[in-house]
Amino acid sequence: MNLKGTLPTLILQTLSSPEPKHGYRIAQEIKAKSKGVLDFREGTLYPALHGLENRGLLESFEAPENGRVRRYYRLTEDGRKELAKERKEWKKLATGVRLVLEGA
Repeated sequence: MNLKGTLPTLILQTLSSPEPKHGYRIAQEIKAKSKGVLDFREGTLYPALHGLENRGLLESFEAPENGRVRRYYRLTEDGRKELAKERKEWKKLATGVRLVLEGA
């Protein structure tokens, strides 16, 4: 199944909770919530995070955790607006796909 283009929306959704998260945690939450179906690697995840940050949808900061410095991400207000828009579009698309598949 081709999931190209869904990762940014999944990242935004994962960061919609109040606490900021580092990249590994974001990937683990996506994997856990999808029951292992979605397993994005660093080579895919970090470019998507940087792209979202460059678009002003995320902001990041560094903080120590267990003796090492990690980069944490959180949504900006623009990121929250984008997530709301993406969720609405995804629901519309999913409805259309379901209608076609169930009509087969």
